[in-house]
Amino acid sequence: MAPKTESEPTWLAEPEPHDFAAADHFLQLVLHKRHVRLALERLHKRRKKARSFAAKDILRAAELVCLPADNEGVAAKLSEIREEKAIAPVMLVRLKGGPLIVADGYHRVSASHLIDESTMVPCVLVSVP
Repeated sequence: MAPKTESEPTWLAEPEPHDFAAADHFLQLVLHKRHVRLALERLHKRRKKARSFAAKDILRAAELVCLPADNEGVAAKLSEIREEKAIAPVMLVRLKGGPLIVADGYHRVSASHLIDESTMVPCVLVSVP
């Protein structure tokens, strides 16, 4: 394995409790509450089974643009990465017939993309009907 570069993110093994709360708040805006509940249950269940995807592919699948480096949340994540602080995996929800939802971690994906669009980002990915 190649040595880690200075700006490459270090990742936690699983999302932190506050990440689940953030995902809950966001998902309530875009999903019916029964689907929010199902998505959160599945995210909790799979929290230790992250799969990695390129930052550029996550943004494309979610139909999102990369946030700029001067965005407050992205700047904070870039600072954490420079300080070699571990950041949490991203939580993704796949909908049948819809775009991928970044339930939590849009700033982390954007920061990773700004470092290198091909940066592999650990994700907890679940599907809901």
